[in-house]
Amino acid sequence: MKPELRRFGNSQSPVVVIDEFSGSLEHVLEIADELAPYPRHTNYYPGLRRIFTAADAAANAYAEQTCERAAPCIAEAFDIDVFDLVEASFSMVTLKPTELSTRQRAPHFDTTDQKDIALLHYLRAPPNTGTAFYRQRATGIERVTELNASVFVQVAEVQIVQLPSDSGYFHGSDEFYEQIGAVEAVPDRLIIFQGSLLHSGIIPPDMPLTSDPRQGRLTANIFVRGR
Repeated sequence: MKPELRRFGNSQSPVVVIDEFSGSLEHVLEIADELAPYPRHTNYYPGLRRIFTAADAAANAYAEQTCERAAPCIAEAFDIDVFDLVEASFSMVTLKPTELSTRQRAPHFDTTDQKDIALLHYLRAPPNTGTAFYRQRATGIERVTELNASVFVQVAEVQIVQLPSDSGYFHGSDEFYEQIGAVEAVPDRLIIFQGSLLHSGIIPPDMPLTSDPRQGRLTANIFVRGR
């Protein structure tokens, strides 16, 4: 497990990439498969998300071990020595492009808190998938903060209604957003980044949008908050 530090765009915000992270992918997949079927996510995630509960002993142990193993990388890349686990889940993108809401057709950010960190563990990864990072062309914003959030949102809301109704999953660059970097999805690869970075999943048109975790795009999504 050798971390790689990548920096994208003008902000040079770090994205940590760790291959063969768990070293026990089959065991993690067994945990994920046992929790299926997953419920439909009620927020903006375009598919299914099984959030871990107190009763999910094996899943919680996996999440805690992931945080422990990632802690040195988080400390080095983000200068965060202590953090709390906020939420962990197994997730699958399942919505058809025609089913996406307007907000799901553009890059997004998770939070404006710069100490909120996302750990994204690719478990089953169809070809040509991954995660991309973006710059809002009109404002130059790549990382949304308390200071620039109102500016970003104001511009995004004007632009979002101009998207074609059949635009589907965001890919590459367009007149509103420029892709500044991307990480390919590889089974057992973990990426760590600030939730304030503009990002979007790379979902190619031929990716299977199945609800079966044994066949689709399966990730573990873990969110932590630095103290």
